[in-house]
Amino acid sequence: MHTVASISVVTPTFRRPSEVGGLLENLSNQTLVPFEVILVDGAPDEERETEELISRVIDKLPFRCRYVRHARGTAIQRNAGVELATDVRLESKFFETLANVFAGDDERRVGGIVGYRINQHFDMNSRSRWKWYRRLRLLTTYEPGRYDFKSGYPINANMQPPFSGVREVDFMTTACAGWRREVFEGGLRFDPFFCDYGVLEDAHFSLRAGRRWILLQCGDAHCEEMSSSAGRVDRRSIGFKSVVNYYYVFRDVAGPLTWRQKTRFWRFQAFELLRLSLSALRRRRMVDCHEVVGRIEGFKAVSRGIVPRVGS
Repeated sequence: MHTVASISVVTPTFRRPSEVGGLLENLSNQTLVPFEVILVDGAPDEERETEELISRVIDKLPFRCRYVRHARGTAIQRNAGVELATDVRLESKFFETLANVFAGDDERRVGGIVGYRINQHFDMNSRSRWKWYRRLRLLTTYEPGRYDFKSGYPINANMQPPFSGVREVDFMTTACAGWRREVFEGGLRFDPFFCDYGVLEDAHFSLRAGRRWILLQCGDAHCEEMSSSAGRVDRRSIGFKSVVNYYYVFRDVAGPLTWRQKTRFWRFQAFELLRLSLSALRRRRMVDCHEVVGRIEGFKAVSRGIVPRVGS
């Protein structure tokens, strides 16, 4: 007989009080209510909107809610939440579905399960850049949720068509993922290298977890990914991180890198720089130019060797 799962929800937030209110309502309507919810707020101390919201509703919630402030940064905030643990909307049976999959893992080999985002699916053939990836053979795999260990690129899980049951993956997003507590008890944490706005910190964490644990995507655990303009960084920073962070992850999970791997990585990055540059010229949008500048700065950062080695 399986014991009832005890679920802790850890989520970082930054200047999104209205979204936090929606999250708490959504979690309250789960068929399997979490034991606790830990909100890690990266907003400055003088900004109290989220804290005031929590104080108004905390006594009405069907679970324990813990609110803490911590330095901004998704990886850092998630680690702070993990240490405390005993912008997604989940279908009412989301936690129950994940718990049932974990319960059926008698050998306890499954370390994490990610849900299926029903509002984010797209067909690879509908996106021109993915057509070019195939034509130019820039990647060696195109299976959603897999990591190309030869090119250093995670294949977008949103290309996975709707399905039922579970499928094995190499990496997971943290937005709608459930982790077995033993993964964290083994000492694994999000890498603090991924400061402020996170790019690839969730893939890095799950790729490291995958060295020991099986990771699954559950097609029956449905959720919707919500978007918000609050607290987002500029495209220049995203462009920079899309080079530096990707190289950092590639070197850690697939290194030491061979010259063939490095060639594949930079070939893909060069194509992305060219693609974005042409798009910036065609659309004449300043934000596109900012991302191009950020990527060029990322190229320089890696070439100068200022990207730290893992654990340094």
